[in-house]
Amino acid sequence: MTTYSRTQLPRPFLKWAGGKSKLISQYLPYIPKFNNYFEPFLGGGALFFYLQPKKAFLSDINEELINVYCCVRDRPEELLTHLKTHQAQHDRHYYYQIRATSPQTNIARAARFIYLNKTCFNGLYRENSQGKFNVPIGRYKNPKIYQPELLFAASKALQNQQIKHCSFENILTHAQTSNDFVYFDPPYYPLSSTSSFTNYSRHSFAQAEQIKLQQICQQLTQRGVKVMLSNSDCDFIRQLYSNSQFKLIEISAGRAINSKAQRRGKITELLIISY
Repeated sequence: MTTYSRTQLPRPFLKWAGGKSKLISQYLPYIPKFNNYFEPFLGGGALFFYLQPKKAFLSDINEELINVYCCVRDRPEELLTHLKTHQAQHDRHYYYQIRATSPQTNIARAARFIYLNKTCFNGLYRENSQGKFNVPIGRYKNPKIYQPELLFAASKALQNQQIKHCSFENILTHAQTSNDFVYFDPPYYPLSSTSSFTNYSRHSFAQAEQIKLQQICQQLTQRGVKVMLSNSDCDFIRQLYSNSQFKLIEISAGRAINSKAQRRGKITELLIISY
């Protein structure tokens, strides 16, 4: 395994709603032995960066996100050149100017994505029905946009890993044996009608998708694949995974997607495992 200095350990280079960096210590006792790692809802990739598996298949339905990961893996120097420009020119007017653009090259698209991620409200990713990013600017005095050490460390961790734009159902064609470990971190099932943030992109992830995901977890488990999944601690999810194939573990977590800090607080989430 590659050796990094303490400041060069790979870690998420994006802010991401529902990111798992602060929960990993609670997950570690439940991480199984494996040869191949799969993460079909990649997002910020916190668990991948922590585990640094030798073989990984990373995927997400968000095409722009996957383009970012591919550019970080393959062309970090070019990407950093663009990010340095964004860092130098950032202000409120520039943010909305960049948000309104549609870059034509993969590198420019990736740089725009990272720039908006670092400067938008709470690092939130949200698209309208036309697939346009529509999050307002955040209140940051000095956002960190140009971070060479962080990006190069992530690039090293991503070398030789498969990164693909696809839906979570695609996992059935890849994970096949007991040597495979799949971590699912889907959009969480809402705890109430007022907490219905389930779409990070224009692709819906509602009750029907949660049921489909559970069915896929069952199919993978029947093959001997090791499955771990994060989700809300609510009656619907508990009932969905109530059969003997799965173990439900309560995890103490905090949520940060709220404009009022006093409403963010601690809640319980579920970690669901098949082994």
